[in-house]
Amino acid sequence: MTMFGDLLSTVFDRRVIFMGPSGEDARSTEELADALVSAADEVSGQALAGRILDRFDAMDDAAKLTFFQHLAEAMDIQPAAVRQWLEAYEADPSKKTYRAFMAVAEPRRQELIRRLNGVPGATGRLVQMRADLLRLTRKDPRLEALDLDFRHLFASWFNRGFLVLRPISWESPAHILEKIIAYEAVHAIDSWDDLRRRLEPTDRRCFAFFHPAMPDEPLIFVEVALTIGGAGSVQALLLESRETLQAHDADTAVFYSISNCQAGLAGISFGNSLIKQVAADLSAELPDLKTFITLSPLPGFAAWLKTQAPAGLVENDTAYRALAAHYLTEAKRADGMPLDPVARFHLGNGAQVHDVHENADTSAKGQAQSLGVMVNYHYDLAKVSENHERFSNTRSVAMSSTIRTLSNNAAKLLSEEVER
Repeated sequence: MTMFGDLLSTVFDRRVIFMGPSGEDARSTEELADALVSAADEVSGQALAGRILDRFDAMDDAAKLTFFQHLAEAMDIQPAAVRQWLEAYEADPSKKTYRAFMAVAEPRRQELIRRLNGVPGATGRLVQMRADLLRLTRKDPRLEALDLDFRHLFASWFNRGFLVLRPISWESPAHILEKIIAYEAVHAIDSWDDLRRRLEPTDRRCFAFFHPAMPDEPLIFVEVALTIGGAGSVQALLLESRETLQAHDADTAVFYSISNCQAGLAGISFGNSLIKQVAADLSAELPDLKTFITLSPLPGFAAWLKTQAPAGLVENDTAYRALAAHYLTEAKRADGMPLDPVARFHLGNGAQVHDVHENADTSAKGQAQSLGVMVNYHYDLAKVSENHERFSNTRSVAMSSTIRTLSNNAAKLLSEEVER
């Protein structure tokens, strides 16, 4: 009992040292962070972690920025120590020198983030913390290295092995359905009736990835229409008066909306795994499904067209389809990647640019972004790996013969306009 009493006395004495007049810990959040990294026992570490997370949640942007700057600067690597132990390892590549090098090569803030994640429910709060970091990084580029640490850890915590694919139906819990409405980023869901039309019919499907640490928060979801022969208009897919198709009669699955839900997980790729898993599950459920395509926007097409095509050609809407094909296959960034972000995503996943459609999205957003044009990306499950490797290694864009012909026609149109 004497030993136990001494232990309680020690803990109480430490608590008294740090408590202010109001009973709150008198240390700054930055001091708490330093203490957490150095904490030797799990119980006190969890208490510190909980306190830090609670304080961060209550901070305004100025305080959050100060906290992030502390992590970026005071908890950064020490280059001299890294060089010292790297040289030691080069001279004597042993377990001892490698362990020492690893200890100094990892910034202390990575261990801080791991320890913060030891608090129940902390994973979602850390995802939100990174969302704040990404938002505030624009004001302070010194925080970019800190973001890489978050991204490095999240890539491990949210790898495919931890993700759970769940179907979303009209019978799913209301709080999940509310989040599907809120997170839909491609084609806004205007009402509960609109959501019902996307989930309840036999020719509609929705799937989402979840993480066990965030069971009520979808990470990414995809909406699917089962059709005969594909689709060339999103309004036709979502039409209230359309005729419902029996699922077993469909030969094509159209992925018409893919929405990332968590801003704090930007750059952590789920889409590739999601599409492939959904395609595999649908194939098992409906063996007659032979084709898996998207109906996707071209968010940069209208802006590109204004800068690249002469005014007379832009006014000729009959050329839009060819120009869109040319944009998707030939418009590149300085690094050789496609200019269009959606194209980068699907081509990076191993899809092929299959076809383009005029007047496919008549919404205000669709007109502003892509002049109503939409594109089908084809996921041929037998070729996605080959297409992915070729695109990753050479930036080669997989395309159908239709797209190649359209792109070549656009090149001729652009050349003729320049000559005029």
